Amino acid sequence: MHISSARLGVDIGGTFTDVVLEVEDATFSTKVLTTYVAPENAIIDGMHQVCAKAGITPAAITQIIHGTTLATNALIERRGAKTALITTEGFRDVIEMRTESRFEQYDLNLTLPEPLLPRQMRYTLTERVDAQGAILVPLTRADVEDVVARIKTAGYESVAVGLIHSYLNNSHEQLVRDVLAEMMPDAMVSLSSEVSPQMREYERFNTVVANAYIKPLMKSYLGRLEGRLADEGVSCNIFLMHSGGGIISIESAAEFPVRLVESGPAGGAVFAAHIAARYGLDKVLSFDMGGTTAKICLIKNQTPKTSRVFEVARTYRFKKGSGMPISIPVIDMVEIGAGGGSLAHVDAMHQIRVGPESAGSEPGPACYGRGGLKPAVTDADLVLGKLDPDNFAGGSITLDTDSSKNALTSVLGDVLDMDAATSAFGLAEVVDENMANAARVHAVENGEDLSQYTMIAFGGAAPLHAGRLCEKLGVNRLLVPPGAGVGSAIGFLRAPFSFEANRSVYMRLSDFDAGRIKRLLGELQSEATGFVRTCAPDATILSEYKAYMRYSGQGWEIPIILDVDEATNPDVATFQRLFEEDYAKLFGRKVEGLDIEITVWSVNATTPPEKIARVATAEPAGTAPITTHRALFDPALAALQNSAVILRQEMREGMQAVGPAAITEDETTIIVPSSRTALRQPDGCIDVLVHGKDAVNEMKG
Repeated sequence: MHISSARLGVDIGGTFTDVVLEVEDATFSTKVLTTYVAPENAIIDGMHQVCAKAGITPAAITQIIHGTTLATNALIERRGAKTALITTEGFRDVIEMRTESRFEQYDLNLTLPEPLLPRQMRYTLTERVDAQGAILVPLTRADVEDVVARIKTAGYESVAVGLIHSYLNNSHEQLVRDVLAEMMPDAMVSLSSEVSPQMREYERFNTVVANAYIKPLMKSYLGRLEGRLADEGVSCNIFLMHSGGGIISIESAAEFPVRLVESGPAGGAVFAAHIAARYGLDKVLSFDMGGTTAKICLIKNQTPKTSRVFEVARTYRFKKGSGMPISIPVIDMVEIGAGGGSLAHVDAMHQIRVGPESAGSEPGPACYGRGGLKPAVTDADLVLGKLDPDNFAGGSITLDTDSSKNALTSVLGDVLDMDAATSAFGLAEVVDENMANAARVHAVENGEDLSQYTMIAFGGAAPLHAGRLCEKLGVNRLLVPPGAGVGSAIGFLRAPFSFEANRSVYMRLSDFDAGRIKRLLGELQSEATGFVRTCAPDATILSEYKAYMRYSGQGWEIPIILDVDEATNPDVATFQRLFEEDYAKLFGRKVEGLDIEITVWSVNATTPPEKIARVATAEPAGTAPITTHRALFDPALAALQNSAVILRQEMREGMQAVGPAAITEDETTIIVPSSRTALRQPDGCIDVLVHGKDAVNEMKG
């Protein structure tokens, strides 16, 4: 049988590795436990499983798209290479001094996160470029050779180069790279003018250090993965998902691995945006909950919100400012330590706390029977009846309910004088409230009212908690798409090839230079397009232009989208109008009498989005067949209820299930609360609506 297309999507998570195979019009998927020591082992295992389901050999695969948490985990766990930073004299301690802001203003015992590199691993050069890019203090080759000789003697694997204002003039960074290439040809080198050519030295230096820190690890992993796949007869191209929601070549990923941080969650946001387009939804709350973390993202007009800076490895209750800032294009989402493997404990005030520590896949929650002794969210879900102990992950893992009860009782119940079921309810409520709070804050920060939104839930644990989250947030409609348990991996297969190039060039509107803007955006467009051409040589490539603008004296900018004509024929009146319109939308009014300034310019080159057909929503048509009943804890009633268990594959178009109910499949379970009714749509989505809502009008509106 000739196969024209067989595309593999692979997402390595903290607990599970998700593998999805699309063979022409059919989709096959599996979840396997992540193998930390050699992550490629789980990929090969999962690939063989889905190929067997599809009846093809691995050699028939025509394309692989991969996203991974390996880069993120290496930063969180400080497992990177021995790395040196070369910077300008006087700026050695920038990554330690940070911005001097306090993320918890009234905590007298505040502990700031340690910098990625201690002071003795940071080296300085006598040189200086000013804020306009002019050289104030020239750099001599002899100075560079002296510093590189010391670095070579110390035996560093990787070197980050971050010089002040190098985003405007990178000649000094280029000289450092030339000397490193001559004196340390085996060392890996990262230049801040290439990794993150943007103003704000703390963020830029931190980003280039992070890139250098994980580069040897990621290059080694990607090389091993290519080799293992070749051994299995796979000869197709391998691409990587990047944090901005697009796909880049494996060569670009190895050179700029910091772009892979958040690649898995980005795939999930792309997946949710695809579902939103199918249903014509302009306001969507994407909810992705896996084994380690939960991610919440706002999707407006079927496009995920993006940002230029985000934080990884937050150390202080996931507070903004307590992590490591990474200055790259990224899908803007809030991430909290709440996944199926997140561990619970009782704090000094006798309150239940959950996360950010996770049991991961080794040893996993107590119910996995792999030696875990602390209760995880999965243990609570099992005791509350949300999971079937004999049919977890398609029956590949048998869960031990007694182990869950023992862990819940010993860690929570004995301290708080509660039985296992009450402890499980307390744990689940804390997790759900943490996620609801994060969603509320994220919405307020973006000026949005979540009651107007539809939630799209995916990830192995999200459908278990999404119904309760909707109750807490006042969200009336929840969609759980087919393949929800492996949503991010499916999202990889929906993503365009894309790359965003950006650069800081400061300009006030009072000094507007149309010729300079046109040249700058043209250069960025060529750079971004060049990256996309390495993936898709013959494809049509579109360009999306942005200018980041603010009132003079403000600390942060807002992105202003420019169309092709506005970018190629820049006009000061148009720039001012676009900024004032967006500023007034976000903050309620514009500010009179202040000059406006532009700090960063960006161009995103992307292949055209695929055409997505709208779904004709189903009319209610009977009740779904009930397989069995089981006791399911309903939070609204605060009691166990005898609830219907329905196999998702047996729900036909229009069939309904009235909550409380559990709709089960191999990779996840949808919990329908007592306040909701579930209806199967023509494309297989389960549409969960509040009782009494006119389902058809709600779905159409």
